[in-house]
Amino acid sequence: MSRGVPTEIEELARSRAEARLDRNWAEADRLRGQIEAAGWRVVDHGVKFELSRAQPPDVLEPGRVRYGTSASVPSRLGEPATTDATVVLLATDFADDLARAMDGLRTHAPAQTQVVIAADDPSASQDEALTRLEEGAGSGAGGGAGADSTEIVWTSQRLGYAASLNAAIRRASGRVVVLLDTSMEPTGDAITPLVRALDDPTVAVAGAFGVTSADLRHFEEAPAGDVDAIEGYCLAFRRDEYAARGPLDEHFRYYRNLDLWWCLTLRDDEGDGEPPRRALAIDLPLERHAHRGWNELGEAERNRLSKRNFYRIIDRFGHRLDLVSGVGGRPSGTATRRKV
Repeated sequence: MSRGVPTEIEELARSRAEARLDRNWAEADRLRGQIEAAGWRVVDHGVKFELSRAQPPDVLEPGRVRYGTSASVPSRLGEPATTDATVVLLATDFADDLARAMDGLRTHAPAQTQVVIAADDPSASQDEALTRLEEGAGSGAGGGAGADSTEIVWTSQRLGYAASLNAAIRRASGRVVVLLDTSMEPTGDAITPLVRALDDPTVAVAGAFGVTSADLRHFEEAPAGDVDAIEGYCLAFRRDEYAARGPLDEHFRYYRNLDLWWCLTLRDDEGDGEPPRRALAIDLPLERHAHRGWNELGEAERNRLSKRNFYRIIDRFGHRLDLVSGVGGRPSGTATRRKV
């Protein structure tokens, strides 16, 4: 038997191999369906086969679960909100970046702000820092988003950007979810203005950095006010609308352009005849530091991953020029986004 494969899965795979030898394709397909439904993948190599998990397993540790998929994380999305805002942070590498963002939230975020950290198979140093933070939970340390209002969602393997955010958002208790990149350092209360902005039902998404477009192929920086999309460095939306229109598309393993896709998804009138809802950029007390997800990759790899993600936007929204203002035009040398 293959290492780690349950006996019953191995037997299904052997029966399928026999069905293929007999050219009983219908039976082979039926058995493949059973194997895949049980969470395994079968790959044929001539008359032989190889079995592997279709998704990473959940791993039980003393006092902790490391989840193999976002869908494995117990969800609070069907429960009533218990606070105004949940801030979601992603932790993989670069423990100092997370610590800086957390310090800003502790100092400046309103009391009762919940923080959920997606620990997406973090590096050893990040794991150690998160473990210390987790051990301090419930200690009541600090005001604002203190240790007593912080939850960590651990993964067993690196799931990627969208999947790890989905895992964390499933634990959100706030009526507004704020995605905050760890390159952002709060220097004041950046949470309350976002919550207040989303009190307006015409606003679907709000955040610190807006972009506009004329053609859904090129996006440029825009000043505070009505924009076409909000960049993911600080992006807020209603939790109930995430439950209704989400989750985030987990094909976005790299961060870039997921923010555009999600903003357009939230703004879309979904064919009800109403005009698209608004994206609102707000001047917020945030200091912007180097973005590791951009700086740590070479240009060729950044462009490859960005281009793959951008096609997902075009596939879904490429014809929806009603979702853009038409004031963006072609990118200049200062544009932050462009088709690659």
